[in-house]
Amino acid sequence: MTETRVIRAILFDKDGTLLDYAKSWLPVNRELAAFAADGDPDLAHHLLRETGMDPETGHVVPDSLLAAGNTREICEGLIKAGARRGFEEMVAHMDGLFASAASRAVPVTDLKDFFERLHGKGYKLGIASSDNERSIRHTAERFGFIHLVDYIAGYDSGHGSKPEPGMVLGFSAATGIDVSEIAVVGDNNHDLHMGQRAGAGLKVGVLTGTGSRESLSAASDHCLNDITELESVLPALA
Repeated sequence: MTETRVIRAILFDKDGTLLDYAKSWLPVNRELAAFAADGDPDLAHHLLRETGMDPETGHVVPDSLLAAGNTREICEGLIKAGARRGFEEMVAHMDGLFASAASRAVPVTDLKDFFERLHGKGYKLGIASSDNERSIRHTAERFGFIHLVDYIAGYDSGHGSKPEPGMVLGFSAATGIDVSEIAVVGDNNHDLHMGQRAGAGLKVGVLTGTGSRESLSAASDHCLNDITELESVLPALA
């Protein structure tokens, strides 16, 4: 386990971490595949399989494109798998679809209450997602905690993409808190490896997304059932 004297800031992934991945994103993945396949159901199923989702069971492979990729990476994968739409057309459609999906997203817990508790304890709070920034902001606004967030970064915010360290380094710069005092919380290895590469003081995996305890154990200091257990981990470190 990583040794650290204090954690002063927490950077959360969004999908599968703050939001229940299966309840929020499986229908969206199906919509995206149907669009990319131009309505061909057989091709749509093929596109889902090639990007990481079983079209029958809904299981999403840990660290696959649909589990961890950003919009452009997923669209590149769809093109390689035989999508019938153009790349830029799919990027624009997918960004819009993901932003509108915020209205259907299912939170893991009462996010306003959760963020209020952490904010009240003095933590700086941020969100770093492979989704676009507009979608992240819609989510935070919908669930009433955007005023408690000190930093938001999507794949299109200029900090690079996961698993590169840019989003964590941007959070550090925005808050003035050293990376060694930042906890990174996410549901897949892109999140945890981002934290590792940045030198984050704590890496926490959660099981409300596409990762499993087995897939997350090597890169995480803690692997929790969901974010509501985070507070039981932090006091011993602060």
